[in-house]
Amino acid sequence: MDSIKRYLQFVYPYKWKILITILIGIIKFGIPLLMPLIVKYVIDDIINAEQMATDEKLTQLFWLIGIAMLIFVVLRPPVEYYRQYLAQWTGNKILFDIREQLFDHIQKLSLKFYSRTKTGEIISRVVHDVEQTKNFVMTGLMNIWLDLITILIAIGIMMFMDFWLTIVAISLFPLYGIAVKIFYGKLRNLTRNRSQALAEVQGHLHERVQGIPVTRSFALEDYEQGQFDKRNHNFLTRAIDHTSWNAKTFAVMNTITDLAPLLVIGFAGYFAITGDLTVGTIAAFIGYMDLVYNPLRRLISSSTVLVQSIASMDRMFEFMDEKYDVKDKEDAKELKDVAGEVTFNHVSFRYEDEEDLVLKDVDLHVNEGETIALVGMSGGGKSTIISLIPRFYDVTDGSILIDGVDIRDVKARSLRDKIGMVLQDNILFSESIAANIRMGNPDATDEEVIQAAKAANAHGFISELSKGYDTLVGERGVKLSGGQKQRVAIARIFLKNPPLLILDEATSALDLESESLIQDALEKLASERTTFIVAHRLSTITHADRIILIENGIVVEEGTHQALMAKKGGYYRLYQVQELTADMNTDKSLL
Repeated sequence: MDSIKRYLQFVYPYKWKILITILIGIIKFGIPLLMPLIVKYVIDDIINAEQMATDEKLTQLFWLIGIAMLIFVVLRPPVEYYRQYLAQWTGNKILFDIREQLFDHIQKLSLKFYSRTKTGEIISRVVHDVEQTKNFVMTGLMNIWLDLITILIAIGIMMFMDFWLTIVAISLFPLYGIAVKIFYGKLRNLTRNRSQALAEVQGHLHERVQGIPVTRSFALEDYEQGQFDKRNHNFLTRAIDHTSWNAKTFAVMNTITDLAPLLVIGFAGYFAITGDLTVGTIAAFIGYMDLVYNPLRRLISSSTVLVQSIASMDRMFEFMDEKYDVKDKEDAKELKDVAGEVTFNHVSFRYEDEEDLVLKDVDLHVNEGETIALVGMSGGGKSTIISLIPRFYDVTDGSILIDGVDIRDVKARSLRDKIGMVLQDNILFSESIAANIRMGNPDATDEEVIQAAKAANAHGFISELSKGYDTLVGERGVKLSGGQKQRVAIARIFLKNPPLLILDEATSALDLESESLIQDALEKLASERTTFIVAHRLSTITHADRIILIENGIVVEEGTHQALMAKKGGYYRLYQVQELTADMNTDKSLL
C-alpha cells in the first residue's frame, strides 16, 4: 500500500479534474439505468393497461420514446465525450509528471549505478511500467467508483421494485469477496515477475542491437540467438504462469456471475406464478441484472488491472528509490569564477565498499593554467583520477580542492559547468552536427557554432557534407568517422569555454591525418587552461608541464619529460618500450 500512497502524491494536483470526471461519469452510467424502467413502464403501464384506449397508448408510447431519444441521442454523446476526454487528459498528465521526475532522477544517478544496470531495464521502467500505472488512475480512481455507484443505484431501484427478488439477485456477492481474496494476492507477485522478465528481455535486446557489428564480425548470430532465446523463454514462462492464474480467476468469477441471473429467473418465475409480480417487473429485473453484473465483471477485471498497475508502481518506485552516490550538501554553493588551481589532498578511492582501493593517498597540486599528463599501465588509476574531478564519484578519503574550495562544498552541476571533457569515445546524439556542438552552450548563435567548429578543425569536413551543419549524425554519431566525431566533440568544448580541461585518450585509435588535426585543435583548446591529459601514447604528451606516472593507484614519479627521462625510472622504461614498439611497427610497414 506504500506504493499507492506515494502514487497519490502525483494524483493530488488533479483531484478536482478527477472529481468532475466522476460526476460526469455518474450521469453517463446513470442514463442506461433508465432503460429497464422504460421497458417496465411500456409493458405494465401501456401495453397491459386494459382501461386505456389504443390511441392513448400510442400517444404515451410516442412521448415516452421521444423523451428517451432526447436523453440518449442529445444528452448522452457530449457527456460521453467529456468523460473520456477528461479521464484520458488527467491520466496522461499524471504520467507526464512522473516521467519528468524519473528523467530528472536518471540524470542525478551516479556512473556507479549505470555501470551495473542495463539501459534497456531503465527504459522498461520509465516507459512500460509507468504506462501500466495509468490504469490505476483510469480504473482505480475513476471506473471502479463509477461501477460501484452504478451497482448501488441499480440495487436501489431493484429494492424499490421488489425487496426479496433483490436479495436473491445479490446473494452471491459474498462469493466474489472470497474469490478476490484467494486469487489476487498471488497475482500481484506473478505480475511483478513477468514485468521483471520483460525488462530483462528489453535490456538484453537494447545491448545486443547496439552490438550488432560485434556479432557480425565474430559470426556469433547462432550463439546470440541462443542467448536471446533463454531470456525470451524466461519471459514466456513468467507470462504463461501469469496467464494461467488469471484464467483461473476469470473462470471462477464468470461462473459466479452466470449463476446469479439463473437464480433471479427461477425465483422471479416462482413469484410471478404464486404472487403478484408483474411481467414488466420481471423484464426490468432481467435488464438490471445486466446492469449490476456487467459492472461487477468490470470490477473483477479492474482488480486484475489494478494488481498489474500496483506491481508496476512497485518497480517504478524501486527505481525511483535508487540512492544518489554523489549528492549536494544542503548548504552547497555555486562554483562561480574559477582560476584553475587543483589540489588532490591525500585522496584514496574505491568503487565499492568491499573492493580494494583503486587510488591510495594521492597528493597532487596543479597550478592555474598548468598542463598535467597522467600516464601508466592500464588499470593504474589514471581514468579514476579524472573521474573524481567532476565528481562522477566522490573520494573515499581525503579531498579535492579547486582554488582552495573542497568540490564537495559546491553544487555538482556548477562544478561540471567549469569542466570540459574530451574522451576517447565521445557520444554524439542522433541529431544534427550543429545541435551536437551546441551541447557546449545551448544558447549559442549559429556564428558561434561555426567559430567553435573552425577552432576544432571541423568546419572543413562539415561544409563538405550534403546538409552541412544540419546533417544528422545518426545514433552515437555512427555516420561520422572517429576523427570527425572527435572534432565535433572538441568543437562543443570550444563553445563551452571552460577553465578546466580533461582529455582522456582523446587521440588514440585515429589515423595520422585525423590525429594531427585533433592534436592541433587540442593544443589550442588547452592554451591558458588547467589541463589534465590521460594518454597511452607517451609521444603525445612530451609537451606537458608535468608528467605524473601512476602505478597501482600510487604516484610513483613526477616531473617534466626531460627530467623523467634523465631519471631513467619507470617512465623512462615505459617510454623506451613504446619507442621500440613504434620502430618495429614502422619497419614492418616498410616490408
